[in-house]
Amino acid sequence: MIVPGQKLSVNFKMKVVRDGVTSEVGFAELLTRRTIVSIHMRNNTPSCDRQVDALAGCAEAFGRAGYAVLAVSRDTCGSHERYGAKKEIGGSVILVSDPDDLFAKAADAVVDKVLYGRRYRGPARSAFVLGADGTVLAVIEKVDTQRFAEQLRVAVAGLDAGSRGI
Repeated sequence: MIVPGQKLSVNFKMKVVRDGVTSEVGFAELLTRRTIVSIHMRNNTPSCDRQVDALAGCAEAFGRAGYAVLAVSRDTCGSHERYGAKKEIGGSVILVSDPDDLFAKAADAVVDKVLYGRRYRGPARSAFVLGADGTVLAVIEKVDTQRFAEQLRVAVAGLDAGSRGI
């Protein structure tokens, strides 16, 4: 997994849902300021819902502190549109469709998994704080869905400008 100080390759395109509107953008275009990127597998699953709920719950505070917030999963943009409406996720969280795990591959965060005895590779449930140039500032290698908001606060606490009061 990529570590703080390394620069992430951001030369790929992603489909995003922002305020209920779908568009395709270069990932670098999403990095207009420090950005929190949270990876989960699927919408509408208990653990992933807890992770996204925690992210959405603190997204406005992170926004006020100067951070953009992205939730990345394999879901389609149609799924993200319905999910965002159901969860009332506004513009404070951008939902990113990544069916090919492009972000996870760039972050070296694709891992071996087992579900019901079936082995496969998929994105690690992880989170990253990136600088506007793609430099990794902090990494949460294993998101604890019960404590995710606190993990995020701790991850940004050591960073300068804007981390106070989150």
